[in-house]
Amino acid sequence: MSARDVTVDGDQPYDIDYDEVYRDTAGSGGPPWDIGGPQPALAAVLDGGVKGPKVLDIGCGAGDLAIALARRGHQVTAVDISRVAIDQARAKAAREGLTVHFEVQDATHLSLPSASYDSVFDSGLLHSLVRRGHGAADAYLAALPGLAAPGATVFVLAVSLADGQGWGVTEDLLRAAFAEPEWVGTEVEEIQVAAETGGQQLALPGFLLRTVRTPHA
Repeated sequence: MSARDVTVDGDQPYDIDYDEVYRDTAGSGGPPWDIGGPQPALAAVLDGGVKGPKVLDIGCGAGDLAIALARRGHQVTAVDISRVAIDQARAKAAREGLTVHFEVQDATHLSLPSASYDSVFDSGLLHSLVRRGHGAADAYLAALPGLAAPGATVFVLAVSLADGQGWGVTEDLLRAAFAEPEWVGTEVEEIQVAAETGGQQLALPGFLLRTVRTPHA
């Protein structure tokens, strides 16, 4: 599935085929968001900031974050809409002898065990869904509380609307999306999101949200 013919706030349809993007960039280092490892802001939390053992990476792309989590002994499930990206991720994990459960899934129609994951990561997915249209983002956000175990930690890394590209998220949007009663202790930090294109390294303004799924009373 691609995000074809989805209208964003009444503007022209936002059209992207992620399989095509991964195929077309396979020989040149991958798409701009594929930087060869976890985003720096997330790499900083991997040692000591991740609850386990079960971790979910939604929108995993070519698998670098999921693999980094598996190296640290977590039981990782990772999903992405692109079969090409998932094939690349599986090959990377196999080369390292790591076990990661990769699946091709659309984040707006997830089919995963309920209340199963101790940590959930979203590295660059939410801002892409907002770009597709509010219906896509709303469907994804509605599913998240059911996936996170009580007391689970959720991390969301997203490009800021302040980047000036006409798309992205705001701090207000993040706080509204992860509000009580489903979520507690929500923190939003301003960060730099790394990207690479044409051999050039970029730093985009962004946010890192951390929140906790409300524990059962």
